[in-house]
Amino acid sequence: MFANFPEREMHWVRWVLTIGWLLLIASLFYDPWTAVLTEPNHPWSPLRLTDQCVQVQGECLVEQPYPIGATLFWGAIVPSAIFVLLVFGHELWRRICPLSFLSQIPRALGWQRQFKREHPKTGKVRYELAKVDPNSWLGRNYLYVQFAWLFIGLCGRILFFNADRLILGLWLLFTIAVAIAVGYWYGGKSWCHYFCPMAPVQTIFSEPGGLLGSKAHMSDRKITQSMCRTVLPDGNEQSACVACQSPCFDIDSERSYWDGLNKPATSLIRYGYVGLVIGYFLYYYLYAGNWNYYFSGIWNRDPNQLAALLNPGLYLFGQPINIPKLLAVPLVLGGFTAIGYGVGRAIESYIQARYQQANISPDVIRHRIFALCTFAIFNFFFIFAARPLILLTPIWVQYIYDLVLVFFSTLWLQKTWNRSPDRYSRENLASRFRKQLEKLQLDVSQYLEGRSLDDLHTNEVYVLAKVLPGFTREKRHEAYKGVVREALEEGYVNYSNSLAVLQQMRHELDISDDEHREVLEELGIEDSELLNPHRQRSLENQIRLSGYQKSLERLMRLRQQQTDRSGAEAWDATQLQALRREYSITASEEDWLVRELSPDLGGVAKIEALLARLTDWVACYRALNQLVLREARSAVSLLEASVYQKQKLIVQTILETLTTLPTNTPMMPLVQSLKQLAGDIAAEHLQAADWRTEETDRLIKRLPPDVVRTLLEPETATVVSSMKSSEEIVGYIESLLQQSEPLVQATALYVIAHLDPRRAETIARHLSESNQAEFNHPIIQETIAQLLASPSPQSLTAFPRLEKMIYLFNSDFFHQMHTDTLMALADRSEVRAYSTGDVITEAGDTCRELLLLMEGDAKIHYQQANAVAVERLHPGQALDELEVLTHSHLENTIVADAANTRILAVPVDTFDDLLDHDPDFARRVLELESQRLQQVMQPM
Repeated sequence: MFANFPEREMHWVRWVLTIGWLLLIASLFYDPWTAVLTEPNHPWSPLRLTDQCVQVQGECLVEQPYPIGATLFWGAIVPSAIFVLLVFGHELWRRICPLSFLSQIPRALGWQRQFKREHPKTGKVRYELAKVDPNSWLGRNYLYVQFAWLFIGLCGRILFFNADRLILGLWLLFTIAVAIAVGYWYGGKSWCHYFCPMAPVQTIFSEPGGLLGSKAHMSDRKITQSMCRTVLPDGNEQSACVACQSPCFDIDSERSYWDGLNKPATSLIRYGYVGLVIGYFLYYYLYAGNWNYYFSGIWNRDPNQLAALLNPGLYLFGQPINIPKLLAVPLVLGGFTAIGYGVGRAIESYIQARYQQANISPDVIRHRIFALCTFAIFNFFFIFAARPLILLTPIWVQYIYDLVLVFFSTLWLQKTWNRSPDRYSRENLASRFRKQLEKLQLDVSQYLEGRSLDDLHTNEVYVLAKVLPGFTREKRHEAYKGVVREALEEGYVNYSNSLAVLQQMRHELDISDDEHREVLEELGIEDSELLNPHRQRSLENQIRLSGYQKSLERLMRLRQQQTDRSGAEAWDATQLQALRREYSITASEEDWLVRELSPDLGGVAKIEALLARLTDWVACYRALNQLVLREARSAVSLLEASVYQKQKLIVQTILETLTTLPTNTPMMPLVQSLKQLAGDIAAEHLQAADWRTEETDRLIKRLPPDVVRTLLEPETATVVSSMKSSEEIVGYIESLLQQSEPLVQATALYVIAHLDPRRAETIARHLSESNQAEFNHPIIQETIAQLLASPSPQSLTAFPRLEKMIYLFNSDFFHQMHTDTLMALADRSEVRAYSTGDVITEAGDTCRELLLLMEGDAKIHYQQANAVAVERLHPGQALDELEVLTHSHLENTIVADAANTRILAVPVDTFDDLLDHDPDFARRVLELESQRLQQVMQPM
């Protein structure tokens, strides 16, 4: 709601509130005027003193007329903040908070702590804004720091500054000074994120969202909720985020909520706060011996507050307890905090155990307990908060006040109750998918009945995608790829968890796990850094870079508009340095952003980088074709297929990037390099039947004619030189261990052992000791164990599961299937050996297995009218696929024709399960059988 309010207007609101707050603080030191409102004989003031006796530990307090600054602060301003947080959310409070506003004074003046960075090679000096290191003590424990400060503040209220205006004023000025100091010491909203004692209260009442708060994860706005922003001279708003915390509460409070749901500090804050608030208000009764002390509001003007610090701090059953108030307050508040935390954890454990078998996730249970705690403590808080002032109003006003609080808190509970991590994830992904549908520019008006894509609910978006006639398989792939790319860029998913996080979306769009892995492979080719596990990506960091890029673009436009260039270079350098410092831009980030701002430079650099990678893959492919590897041909064929696929993806990306280059860019040197490296793949890509679609035609039309002509010209045959040594070959094969596919990694390790057993043993031992997550797959671990047990050269038969998986991969039916699928097939398959003349199957037998020829030869004897026809089969072929598909009896006899013939038998039930659960596999089988039927039907 308030996220869309213009920053210029909100800036004036902050000024007004800040000036008002500072005037209130000033009145705590000097206020000769407002005390008249509390005079007993004032004609109309509801704050006038009465002759009522308010007892504290059995004695009446003597009251004197008092200035009302402290009364307004504790009785109206503080409760209003809690109400704003629950109803309007943090996106209003964070944008109007005076303390947050004052903490930004150093940033506005350009006085912030910086770190000097010097490039080790060029010696170029740059300055980066200081930020809290998330791995530092503060970065790991800031929630405890904030809660401790909140605890100290509440104890201080009772002991020192509830009624003493001077102490209260000094405390508020001290807090302002600390906020400004933090604003100097750290960039961004570090005060709000890491120090502010109000921050735990904000998270409790405004997470996962306020009643009228917006949903950042479903917004198409670049600037969401209460994130840092600035106003440009032209009136437009721009992000000023410096990524001081990730995930950021100001950018997406619900994302921050789910991310921290299971942190130990979260339980302490949620349950401990309940106990702390109860203990805080209950202490007034425990101290005075009656509730009248609190509800009369005399605690807000108690003239004996400081004098009573060493007096008895408790009064029970008409007797004072001889514990000084200075100790009793932290003991009571600390005790209730501990009780609240302990009871909350016990209740949560009980409910989690009771509903363990139910279809409710532990996260949802914990979330709902948190929601109930917030609802309960909000209403408990307002039984007391502002009550001394509300009791001065007519009774009907008091009823309306209570009804409004219960009404809004109930609506908030109803809204919050049904939230869950899964629902957030579905909405998030549906929003991303909606953006991709808009990019495809499909005609959806006839299905929406006047609505737009933004008006569709989460499920409606996926239903629409399924019924759109123009949403072809290629467009679905393109849309899903866009979602995955965006999710990776923002750090919402990474390579490891993307399969699980995006599972529901794949189910909605009928996208298989293998297709998801293909998308990841394509994205890894297009941007190698996108899948880099050592590069931390986050939405906050992306926003920071985007803000710098927008500022840099604006700086370049201003430079172009200048007519007087005298002194322009010095001015540009100063402005550029200030931007780098403000957004904490590193040298590598700046290089990347400069390429983004120059499409021609960026495109050429991207193609050159891809050509360099293509060179490595071509060399790797050549290494796999050396004669020294002929004895491991089956394993090498699998590696060749993987390397060839990498080359195809790189070529495809280069061709797509060529279409984005400006027409005046010299392309031919790049095209010639591409043709020299992989001209056959490029030509195949442009001519293949499966590419002759609308997308292919569009690609060809976008490429200059001379580029297409050059790529389609026949190549001159080149002589492939042999490699000098097996060490060089091993080096290329060793690079395949860095691939993401476990079967490729295991096979590469086996091939290395075939060439250099000692090197393979060293690698296997290193991988076994390092326990790296990417090598924990069972097939890799089995290969490592076998190599360590017997490092001497071994045949593939020594690796039974790996052998079956390799032959399955090399077969027509199961080619390019994922490792887990192949492993499941291998575990349910059986290897059988035959000698020359042995009958493998006989005509009339019931077909119970799909037979794949692994080694040797076999002959099929077809019974015809006048003779028996014989067809020779070779390794990799299926012997009885038609009978398997039709579940019929075998019509022909198959006989082994070599002494070492080996067959892999896959049970029919296993094959049928794969057909039922993998649409891509079913489609592949249909295509293969269609091609074979066409071959059979062709005239001889």
